[in-house]
Amino acid sequence: MDTFQLPLFPLRTVLFPGAVLPLRIFEVRYLDLIARCRREGAPFGVVCMTLGNEVRQPPRDAESAAGKDFEPEAFHTVGTLAHIVELEQAQPGLILLRCSGGRRFRLLKSEQLKYGLWVGDASWLPDDPLVPVPPDLAYVQLALQRLVQHMQATAGPTEPLPLLTPYRWDDCGWLANRWSEVLPVSAQLKQQFMMLDNPLVRLELVADLLERLKIVQPPDSR
Repeated sequence: MDTFQLPLFPLRTVLFPGAVLPLRIFEVRYLDLIARCRREGAPFGVVCMTLGNEVRQPPRDAESAAGKDFEPEAFHTVGTLAHIVELEQAQPGLILLRCSGGRRFRLLKSEQLKYGLWVGDASWLPDDPLVPVPPDLAYVQLALQRLVQHMQATAGPTEPLPLLTPYRWDDCGWLANRWSEVLPVSAQLKQQFMMLDNPLVRLELVADLLERLKIVQPPDSR
């Protein structure tokens, strides 16, 4: 099993392969991380937090501190690479990023360095195989196409769209991931979707959720 080490960026969100991720970077630990990734042309790993805050916080009380300077942080062991697409130095100490989601990975171990940056040893998870969208789920495909058309019609002239091209409408994994990004559900549920290796099962679960949330209904239910 091939393993590699990468810096980690724990967030209260889930990054899906092929997704867009905007970030505002101002903590010293991440300013250093982004500077190094930009210099080396390397990605970093995004993992969804299960404990703690995206910005380091001091302990809430003396009892929970237990000799620590900051609240503890924890995160899922399955994450996604983030590749820097655009970078803007908005002002000293503030970087605006636009990243794209790459391959998924599983952490074998992780550790927090002296100044708060997390690093981990990881191995790759398989990429989604190309599975065409079956006819009974074509309505999910059509609904997303209409949503994207609405986004394009209402976006400002310089406003970037929240979906990266190329659009792969007949790809179960791509379609499920794009819906998962915009669904009004918890990060923990999105994490479960992202971890599924079967793209058709992922799309079927997304379709079921769209129906239960009354966002999209199958044709025969109308």
